[in-house]
Order: sequence, then structure tokens, then C-alpha cells
Amino acid sequence: MSIKVMLADDHVMMREGIRQLLEFDGSFKIVDEASDGEECLEKLKISKPQVLLLDINMPKMDGMAVLSAVKNMGLDVKILILTVHNEIEYLLKAVDMGVDGYILKDSESAELKRAIQLVLNGEVYIPPKLIPAFNNRLIARDVDKDKIALLTSRELEVLVQVANGMFNKEIAIHLNISERTVKNHIANIFKKIDVSDRTQAAVFAIKNDIIKLF
Repeated sequence: MSIKVMLADDHVMMREGIRQLLEFDGSFKIVDEASDGEECLEKLKISKPQVLLLDINMPKMDGMAVLSAVKNMGLDVKILILTVHNEIEYLLKAVDMGVDGYILKDSESAELKRAIQLVLNGEVYIPPKLIPAFNNRLIARDVDKDKIALLTSRELEVLVQVANGMFNKEIAIHLNISERTVKNHIANIFKKIDVSDRTQAAVFAIKNDIIKLF
């Protein structure tokens, strides 16, 4: 019995190529296609595929927004991100959101077919070449969590404003504290998260989603 697959990608040639690749041996059947995120969600309810091949960069709603919506709706479909993005942050975000698999568009056809079969069987698929960097990032993130735990609530507030590009005087006014107090907080923050300047502190805050806390 063929595995029912839906394609969501805004490039027609990409969809046509994947369709031909998957349907060639009869093991897979493309039950529907979508060219944007909103269309994808609508068609998912009707087509009911077993696996959704989902691009990240799409109009109206990107792949991450679609992934989130599908999880919230509780639809019974495995989601395999198919993307050009090999940056680990994209992979981490997708895994955090509950994606079933993540594969790059430059992968060989055999790898794509294997990934689809694995996610359908309940496994999470990550390209072998991304696993070392992925594991290193997970370790680094655990270290970052330990650093974040050292920060007081006020220091977190100050760090957010640093990430937003505020100067010390602006932070003082915004938080209704003295500029000297701001300087002290920033010195403590730098020491606790092991950075040496405001740019590094801002990157730390953004990378660890601290700016979303306030």
C-alpha cells in the first residue's frame, strides 16, 4: 500500500520533481499539493495525508507557522520539513516545536524516501551530517540555561533592553533606576553569561529567546 504524502512548497518545479521522484516506484502517492501555508492547512483537513513534506519559506504562512498550527489542531499527520536551511538554529526550533523529521533539499532521493518511512514509523529523522552540530548545540544550550538561571529578574530585564539596543541612560529611564545601577547590572550580566561586550550579550539573549520573556 502506497504511503500518502502531501507536498507544500511555493516552487512548482520543486513539487513536480518530488512528485516524480516519489511516485516512480509506486511506494508513495502524492495526494495533494499546496503553494502557500494557508492553502496547506486547508488542504490538509481534506486530503488527510500520512506525511506532509513542508517547506519553511512559503508565502502567507511560513513552514514554522504551519507546523505550529498543525500541532495545535491535533491533526494526525507526520511532518517532515524539506528545506535548503542547514543552519542548526532552524533545526533546533523545528525539533522544539515537535517536528517529526528534517531533511535538506540537496539530499539524495533514497534519503528522502527513507526519511518519510522513518517518520511514519514514529522515529525522528535528522540528516546524519547535521547530527554532530545539532548535539553540540544541545549541549551548549544546556550550558546557556545554567547561565540564565544565575540571572536575577532585574538582570534579565536589563539584558532584554541591551538586546533591544538601548543605551544605559535609556535603560535607566525605562526601568526607573539610576544609570549607575544599570552599569552594575550589566557588569554582573557579562560575568554570569560569560560575555565581554553588549553585542555578545545581545546575541546570547536573542539565541536563547530571552527577549520573548518580557
